[in-house]
Amino acid sequence: MIDIHSHVLPGVDDGAQTMEDSLELLAQAADSGVHTLVATPHCNIPDEFENFAGPELDELFLRLDKARQEAGIPLRLCRGMEVFATYELPALLRDGRVWTLNGTRYFLMEFAFNEDPTFCRRILRACEEEGFAPIIAHPERYFFVQDDPDLAFAWCVSGYGLQLNKGSILGRFGPETQRCAHLLLEHGLAVCVASDAHSPFRRSTHMGEINEYLMNEFGTDYARLLLEENPARILSGRDLLGYEPIPF
Repeated sequence: MIDIHSHVLPGVDDGAQTMEDSLELLAQAADSGVHTLVATPHCNIPDEFENFAGPELDELFLRLDKARQEAGIPLRLCRGMEVFATYELPALLRDGRVWTLNGTRYFLMEFAFNEDPTFCRRILRACEEEGFAPIIAHPERYFFVQDDPDLAFAWCVSGYGLQLNKGSILGRFGPETQRCAHLLLEHGLAVCVASDAHSPFRRSTHMGEINEYLMNEFGTDYARLLLEENPARILSGRDLLGYEPIPF
């Protein structure tokens, strides 16, 4: 499996706080069958987590990867960010201040939970016009998508990828989020599922349970598409695959 969304860099956001936590998260991922994991620290959250690309973040990533190798954890670690959507985002992408997913045109993008859908449409288009391809993080958690799932359908048919959280599907963010996650899966709107891991004890990197759940509930082919095939395509910059989206 490949996990494109995790907060494993130590001490930069609300994810792993120590190198020990980070290594435990990487070990959990590897033990559960994850062979490639993307470190996606929060980026561009005003007055909270900026984490723009630069020497300090590069050095931290390299230190973590070196520690992973020394610990013998059999996992490939890649760069990325979970980038908060603001009007400045297209310029940040253009200026190279954001780690895209493994250096490809794809990048992981999140919205405020109560964002104005009109702003979402404008900023998605503006990022696309700069030559980048948004992967929208956990749309099932956004209140405005829960209220109007047609927004997610419109994103999908516009070519934007939707990444669901494993915890949402398994009911760990409440019944409304789980209902929305299942609705998006049933309508063929998701391109991948990721951990959005934050600590070894809460929202971990362990992906075995969601793999089994998806295979049992949606079939082996769909599970592989969401956990292996599309994530691999994202990290190599290739076009995404999917089922024909079903309107609501």
